[in-house]
Amino acid sequence: MFAAPVWHFWIAVVLMVTAVIPVTAMVVIGYLNKVVKPKYPGADQERG
Repeated sequence: MFAAPVWHFWIAVVLMVTAVIPVTAMVVIGYLNKVVKPKYPGADQERG
């Protein structure tokens, strides 16, 4: 019984990290693709 709260705490930390990091990365990548990418097109795209 002594280690039960410790395990629950670390399981919560692991679950939060595995949920927060991918969601944050997806938001940042989505923003870059939608907002920044049209401003700076590559060599294969025509500037407009």
